[in-house]
Amino acid sequence: MASGNIPERLKISTFKLNALLAITQAINENLSQQELLQRYEKLLKEDLNIGKIVIYKYNGNSWECLLASGIKNPENLNINIEADLMKYTEITFVTSRSISSSEAFDIVIPVYNNNQPLSYVLIGDIEEEGEGMSPTIKHLHFIQTLSNIIIVAIENMRLVQESLRQAALKKELELASRMQSMLIPKSSELPHNDNIWITAFYHPHLEVGGDYYDVIPLSNKEIGFCIADVSGKGISAAILMSNFQANLRALFTTDITLPNLIERLNDRVIKSANGEKFITLFVAKYNYETHELEYINAGHNHPLLYEVASKKLHFLKEGCVGIGMLDEIPVIRKGHVKIKELTKLLCYTDGLVELMDDKEVEFGTSIIEQHISNDANIQQCIDSIIADQHILSGNKAIFDDVTMLGIEFYP
Repeated sequence: MASGNIPERLKISTFKLNALLAITQAINENLSQQELLQRYEKLLKEDLNIGKIVIYKYNGNSWECLLASGIKNPENLNINIEADLMKYTEITFVTSRSISSSEAFDIVIPVYNNNQPLSYVLIGDIEEEGEGMSPTIKHLHFIQTLSNIIIVAIENMRLVQESLRQAALKKELELASRMQSMLIPKSSELPHNDNIWITAFYHPHLEVGGDYYDVIPLSNKEIGFCIADVSGKGISAAILMSNFQANLRALFTTDITLPNLIERLNDRVIKSANGEKFITLFVAKYNYETHELEYINAGHNHPLLYEVASKKLHFLKEGCVGIGMLDEIPVIRKGHVKIKELTKLLCYTDGLVELMDDKEVEFGTSIIEQHISNDANIQQCIDSIIADQHILSGNKAIFDDVTMLGIEFYP
């Protein structure tokens, strides 16, 4: 009797091997996800007489239905993966009460990868074979193996596509970073003369940043400078800041008043950002002959002005709300300072003052006050802040761009 079963077992084994070979060849031919699923569906429906086949697969963020064959209204399946399917870790026979769906299924076949649920295959409408066991029941483990091969192949295709997308995004970020670095002046290129000495530090948290500083010669006796920070991070913030830089350079001349400059910049940011983002800005003009410093602080962190001989420390607060916060800025106050002695000015973005100490409390301006209130030159002040806060040596408390613009005035 045993020998009489050999041809049947051989036939079944041949079928399984041929099916696996066909699927493996299809994968090696780099067929699309749709083509792989079509071959899988044909094999189960035509060779194993399965009427309903539904596949749910995890795509890295959520569950999606890859296949709903034999289902009249796939959009009405309404299967809750977490509640209905994740309880199954092995091939399981189910009833209509087991799964909250308008469709009835007979068997749930889980597909695991690295001990994590990757997919669930639901089959139903299994054709019976007379009084004997359905051929589907005989081949459940084979179906599970076949499903595993198909689903893992599809997952590998997704991971390859995701890898390519990430590589393309990385190249875009690298290009954006290079372009942004070209827009921000290097510290070595800033004015160093008998009237003024300017230095800067720029440290983006990500590949591209939302911080910006600039120094613009307005005439042979006047210079303009600014520091700004756009709300948010990433590419969108960098694009808005690049657009802002172009507008500021086009508008900031010796003839325009600072309040008028703010109004016109506000109009352009409103149009560019559609109210979704805003920019904080500190902008100033300094006259070498009159030693007059006029400024507007548009919602930015208050720069610190330190008069070295007098040992007086001031915060430059006069101004208005941030650029792009309101369609029209109701009040703009211009600040004015007469530089009478050697004076240091340190402008910065909130990435510096939001650094946390060991107790997860923000340092605030105390660190800046400590490092600027001395006889050291402005470059030494900035260097000591960088060293003290470990900004360039892996400070894990940094979660935003850190930018500083330092100036010494020589009246």
